[in-house]
Amino acid sequence: MARTSKSASSSATGKGAATSAAERTHTNASASSLALWLGWATLLVVADQFTKTLILGAYRLGDATYVTSFFNVVRAHNTGAAFSFLADAGGWQRWGFTAFGLVAALFIIWQLRQHAQQRLFAFSLASILGGALGNVIDRLLHGYVVDFLDFHWSGYHFPAFNLADSAITVGAVCLIVDELLRVRRTSS
Repeated sequence: MARTSKSASSSATGKGAATSAAERTHTNASASSLALWLGWATLLVVADQFTKTLILGAYRLGDATYVTSFFNVVRAHNTGAAFSFLADAGGWQRWGFTAFGLVAALFIIWQLRQHAQQRLFAFSLASILGGALGNVIDRLLHGYVVDFLDFHWSGYHFPAFNLADSAITVGAVCLIVDELLRVRRTSS
């Protein structure tokens, strides 16, 4: 209601048309930015699911292919969270982590709608969104997340992971960088 009266008073001074045109331009820019970030998240989901489909078709659980002295391609199933946290929790975690992933996705989409013009922040959120949805799809389809990237050194193996996990990690790092840059700008 206040918007209407503001537009009406602005129209009397000739500023109403310019204000509404500026608002439409901002809305269009925000919508196209949002579409860009949702497109990035979708691309990550598609790439993640494509690579996992290749692994499921070519490998049996536990199979591994030596690639370099520090990297193997494997097929591993993770019923838990990161680093197999709660993997042996009895089965509830499939639905718990799926629900958490979906709630997080809704929150991220809401944040993207609010901040689509903030490039690093939006890139971070869209990367996390794509990764989260990639792993949610695995949990819904298989009851576990398919992992296949196995890095190791001197007998120590980092827990196997996938493209979705990589997207989440890159997004989280970029989110931290974005926050540090924001704090630096506001303190100057």
